Amino acid sequence: MFARVFAWLRRHQTFVDLTLMLPLIALALAVRPRYVEFYKNGLPHEISLPIHLALALVMCVPLIWRRRWPRAVFALIALVAFGQWLLGIGIGVNDFAVLIAMYTIAAQCAFRWAFAAGLVVEAGLTMATYSQVSLGGAGEAEWKSLLPTSIGVWAVWLAGSYISTRRKYTLSLEERAKRLERERDAQAEVAAAAERARIAREMHDVIAHSISVMVIQADGASFTVDTDAERAKRAMQAIGTTGRQALTEMRRMLGVLREGDGQAALAPQPGVDQLSELVGQMRNTGLPVELAVRGSVLELPGGMELAVYRIVQEALTNVMKHAGPSASAWVDLHYGDQAIEVRVRDDGRGATFSDGRGHGLLSMRERAAVYGGQVSAEPVPGGGFEVIARLRVKEEVKA
Repeated sequence: MFARVFAWLRRHQTFVDLTLMLPLIALALAVRPRYVEFYKNGLPHEISLPIHLALALVMCVPLIWRRRWPRAVFALIALVAFGQWLLGIGIGVNDFAVLIAMYTIAAQCAFRWAFAAGLVVEAGLTMATYSQVSLGGAGEAEWKSLLPTSIGVWAVWLAGSYISTRRKYTLSLEERAKRLERERDAQAEVAAAAERARIAREMHDVIAHSISVMVIQADGASFTVDTDAERAKRAMQAIGTTGRQALTEMRRMLGVLREGDGQAALAPQPGVDQLSELVGQMRNTGLPVELAVRGSVLELPGGMELAVYRIVQEALTNVMKHAGPSASAWVDLHYGDQAIEVRVRDDGRGATFSDGRGHGLLSMRERAAVYGGQVSAEPVPGGGFEVIARLRVKEEVKA
């Protein structure tokens, strides 16, 4: 609530200044200043009512626009105060407008303008004191009051300068926060691009492996077509299946930026069949892991199997890093009609998914998004963490 109020006040500064200046204007109108030589024929000699109203209004009303034009407002008020001194009129309530205008200069303008404004006010105060002494006959008491009054003036000046320093410091912090936010977004984009490049390279390996299989099957079919027609038929069917899968992977890979050229591995990337080996490796490191496979096992494209494997690998790695020394994990792989679902859950206490430095969840989401899937990661009631990934398994292949 307070934040909204302050935001509204910042948006309506002219209205706020008008509200704050009304009491000063009313007080300046109520207290009429006197001439410096305020005794004439033995009676107090006050200024006339028109001059009094003119001074109060001309010096106080411009303060409403002090934030928008601080130097112009200060110059106007200082000139009116100088004219007041020339007329021999003593310091009154309306002269507080000079201090307010000086404060605004110190708070909003550069140091040279702030220091010049302070000198102008100090000069005006000295001139007014001199007039009081020379014409009013106050003598030594007036000069003694000059020092505390000057201290008060420069205290107001220092307050304005402090506000200016604080404002500049706040602006620098905001700019730094924006810069860090831009750098963070840039780093996230770089990380996403690097991950897409890695996925593209892995897909390249899968497709290269598929093409190699097709070549081998085609060679075999060409040798057996005359002697073993049934075997050649099976080889040709395998070529068709492998070719459709390779076309699907190629279509998914389009638009994925691949940076750098790497040496393709001759062996295919790990897939669903290697999950048991992965679980065994995790057990050997001291993490109790159970693997469950439900549903009718489907023949998945090589890229999707790789995605499933990497998601499970990344999730189990995070369990080891963040779930604690006594945690256990469960991997559930469910084959559905339209999608394959992977759940990796642990029972760690106070587990956190990321330490803020890695891009594990980003990697999982990138891999799942390639196959029109999604990944969610959230704490489990009662303790622990769970990663759920769903990938669509049925997709029409267009040759």
